[in-house]
Amino acid sequence: MSESPIVSARGLRKKFGKTEILHGLDFDIPAGRIYGLVGHNGAGKTTTLNALLGLTQCEGKIEVLGLDPFENRAQLMNNVAFISDVASLPRFLRVRELFALLSNIHPNFSQDKARDFLSGTDIKPEAKIKNLSKGMIAQLHLAVVMAIDAKLLVLDEPTLGLDITYRKRFYRRLLEDYMTEERTLLITTHQVDEIEFMLSDIMFIRDGEMIVHMQMETVNEKYAQLVVSDPESLDKAKMLGPVFTESRFGQTVLIFDSVPRGKLAPLGQVSTPSLSDLFVALMQRETFNAGAA
Repeated sequence: MSESPIVSARGLRKKFGKTEILHGLDFDIPAGRIYGLVGHNGAGKTTTLNALLGLTQCEGKIEVLGLDPFENRAQLMNNVAFISDVASLPRFLRVRELFALLSNIHPNFSQDKARDFLSGTDIKPEAKIKNLSKGMIAQLHLAVVMAIDAKLLVLDEPTLGLDITYRKRFYRRLLEDYMTEERTLLITTHQVDEIEFMLSDIMFIRDGEMIVHMQMETVNEKYAQLVVSDPESLDKAKMLGPVFTESRFGQTVLIFDSVPRGKLAPLGQVSTPSLSDLFVALMQRETFNAGAA
């Protein structure tokens, strides 16, 4: 595995007019990892992806596979693939026409691999994409993804609009049949809990700032969730400085940052928060702090 990161950003800033969208992001993405990039709409995710893909120029420095993506985009795209949601597939084409088009667009797309992935399905080469069911489109989309031999694969809301069954199947096939130590995946999605099982690392972005960037193992060690039922335990728990508190069905849920679980255990039920709960907690924490200031 290469020691150099696949992506490296230092002081990444982007302005649109007088409004700064990215506020000096610093991050590295090593090879062979599966990263989740999560943030609200308008948080800066798309701008970050566009900078990484060479679609927009930013202040600071960003390198992808050792190259400036804006200056070397044509060369870089030989080893990078970007796939958006399934609705982006051109519905007016037939399946074979889509594969021919992709062969002209991406040098590392293999029509043979794509056809192999579709073997055993009901999707025929002459079928028009607009006539396929949602499940078939999910299968076709997966075949397209897995037929591209890229060192970096960027998936932006890849399963948007699909049923949960197809979303789970998409990610499991991707993990089991595509991912290798030489490939790196960067996924953005609003359904973060569905990809939590496959992530090696997570990045939370809020208002153009990276507020979390860590391995999943570190997330599990750093953050704890406590469910408290009685008022006395709740008072003791609040004295330990939770970053988030919420009432649910007559109980109180608190999330803590770097508080030993041994201190929390006598007060209630301790667990690791889901990524979506943690995201809500940290987003709201920032909001409250901003309001208090």
